Amino acid sequence: MNTDINATETKNIRIEDFDYPLPDDRIAKHPLAQRDKCQLLVRTPDGSITDRRFDELPTLLPSDSMLVYNNTRVINARLRFRKSQGALIEVFCLEPTEPRDYAVNFASTGPVTWQCFVGNSKRWKDGTKLSLKVNIKGIDVTLEADRTGRTGNASIVRFSWDNREVTWSDIISCAGEIPIPPYLNRNTEQSDSDDYQTVYSDIDGSVAAPTAGLHFTDTLLDKISSLGIPRRQLTLHVGAGTFQPVKSESIGEHEMHSEFIAVERGLIDELSKTEKRVIAVGTTSVRTLESLYHAGVMMLQGRWEGEVPQWAPYDNIPDQPDTAEALKAIVDYLDANGMSTFVASTRIIIAPGYKFKVVKGMVTNFHQPQSTLLLLVSAFTAGDWRPMYDHALEGNYRFLSYGDAMLLL
Repeated sequence: MNTDINATETKNIRIEDFDYPLPDDRIAKHPLAQRDKCQLLVRTPDGSITDRRFDELPTLLPSDSMLVYNNTRVINARLRFRKSQGALIEVFCLEPTEPRDYAVNFASTGPVTWQCFVGNSKRWKDGTKLSLKVNIKGIDVTLEADRTGRTGNASIVRFSWDNREVTWSDIISCAGEIPIPPYLNRNTEQSDSDDYQTVYSDIDGSVAAPTAGLHFTDTLLDKISSLGIPRRQLTLHVGAGTFQPVKSESIGEHEMHSEFIAVERGLIDELSKTEKRVIAVGTTSVRTLESLYHAGVMMLQGRWEGEVPQWAPYDNIPDQPDTAEALKAIVDYLDANGMSTFVASTRIIIAPGYKFKVVKGMVTNFHQPQSTLLLLVSAFTAGDWRPMYDHALEGNYRFLSYGDAMLLL
């Protein structure tokens, strides 16, 4: 029987216990001119804390490490339409609904449908189309948006355009803008187009950056490889839910958002056999890697339906398989279905009481008070998150997306 985790105790955790004072002037509004010159707080397994610099990371990683990072790319998800009467309607694209596959959706030359947040929604009456003129590589294109339904507090929006030589990727790249986090309290600037992307971003789909990766440079990655530390990639498309505060008193009442993940068969097979220490870059990589284990467990139990539920890690499972066995179940599943990539969604919540199955270390930023990301850090440090944050607040560390970083081992 899995007795590591008491689900009831975890669900009763009070989010107010994960609060700390964060003055606005400690939130970094822009990154440093040189990404890898930011501060790096290093916490060792015994809880000791040292102050280093991010460009020292290669020599701070254990020699037996494997670095795993998220190669998602932030899309220009914010579209601004102006009605003929002058009202501004902001449409924030969250995730595709038709076609549901991200790659197919972005490659479409015909209509696509997305789940969206709509700003100034009351001024957009159902049945009314919004239009926007876009110039793409010298070609004038008219983009139209039609709200076709609602789901929760989001809208279903159908986008169409009048040129079949142009893809949805072309449209959104030219017509939209990078959706920087709301807590920056400023408008998107041209510099954010580069600043808010990791140097290894490759797969379109996120509406927020995996910000721990923003500190890496090509030179730094090359140095890591030169030390014999393998680098591996996976994909989790970050949704707007990453900014969703926990509004309930206890985390058991908080509903986690669903996010798309994709991991190559070769990496899952390697993880099932490796003796290396897996160091995840960012909480998105952590959530993906840990979701793999629980997906494998569900496959072994014959109850896999394509998504890791929020509370799956806290089920009391008799004869819980080890990590290698669970990951091998995914490899076998892919082979049996002739698939080279494991594609799924995850709602996993990682909170104090969680026992990590894959990840042995992480690089991460300093997170918002009372956030699920802070819960994850607390889980990894056995509840010992506050000394790190107190240390950073007493020093001159910069917080949140464009701020400084931590290495937790």
